[in-house]
Amino acid sequence: MIRKENSQVNTGLAWRQLYTRLEQDGLLPQETTGKTAKPPVSSAARWAAAAGILLCISIATAVFLQDKYRDNHAGLLTLHNEEGAVTLVKTLEDGSIVYLADNTRLQYPEHFAREKREVILNGNALFDVTGNKERPFMIETELIRIEVTGTAFNIQSAGRILFELTVERGEVKVTYKKNGESLRVKEGETVTLSNNRLRVEQTGKDKRVTGIERIRFKDETLGNILRVINKNESGLRLQTTPSLENRQLTATFNNEAPETIAGLICAAFNLQWRKENNVLLIFEP
Repeated sequence: MIRKENSQVNTGLAWRQLYTRLEQDGLLPQETTGKTAKPPVSSAARWAAAAGILLCISIATAVFLQDKYRDNHAGLLTLHNEEGAVTLVKTLEDGSIVYLADNTRLQYPEHFAREKREVILNGNALFDVTGNKERPFMIETELIRIEVTGTAFNIQSAGRILFELTVERGEVKVTYKKNGESLRVKEGETVTLSNNRLRVEQTGKDKRVTGIERIRFKDETLGNILRVINKNESGLRLQTTPSLENRQLTATFNNEAPETIAGLICAAFNLQWRKENNVLLIFEP
C-alpha cells in the first residue's frame, strides 16, 4: 500500500513560508510538466569539502576572451551565470558536475570526443569530474591548461592573481601554455604563476576550499538534480522513479532539510513523496 507523507507536517512553518514566497514570485508552475521552482537544499556547504580531490585555482582572464573563445570554438554550448547570481550547477554528458560562480562562462560540447573531455572556462567554477583514465578531462583558460582523469577542484578568477591552484587531495597536471612548462601538483601543495614561471609551495589554511552556500539549477533534469544533492549527503537521500528522471526544472537551493526539497519538487510537478528508511521517494500519484 502506498502511503503519502504529509510534507507540510514534516517541514512545518519554514516550508509554508518558502512555498508562499515561491507562489507569490510566480516560480511554481501550475502544470505537472512545469519547469520552474525554487526549492532549498540541505548540506550544500559540505559538498566541496567531501569531494575526492579538491583544488583551488585562481586565474586572471579578460572579459574580451569570452568572445574570442566563442569565435574559435564553433558548435560548443555556452552556459553563462550572470553577475551577482548564486552558484549555477550543470551536469555534463559524462556525469561530471560543474558549479559556476557568478559572472562565469562555461563552454562545452554536447558530446565529448572519444579520446578526451574538453571544456573552456572564463571565470570561477568548482568541478567534480567523473573518473575516466582513458578520456582525460581538460579545462582550457587563457593562460593555463588543466588536465585530470577524475577529481574535484575549484577554479577562481581574481584580477590581482594571475594563476593559483591548490590541491586538497590527489594530483593534477597544470601546463603554462606560453612556454609549455608543466607541473604535477600534489595534495597539500599550491602552484602559482609568477614572472612566467610556475611555483609550488605548501598550502596555507587561507587557501583551503570552502563550501557552497547556495546553488541554482537551470533547466536541469530531476535525476541530475537529485544526484547532485545526494552526492555527499550522509543523512536522508532523495530518489525518484525512472519515469520522472528526465523532467526538467529551474531551482535555487538553500541549506534546508531534505523533506523541504521533496515537498517543493512535488508541488512543482504535482507529485507525492514517502519515506522508506533513509530514502525520500518522489513518485507520481
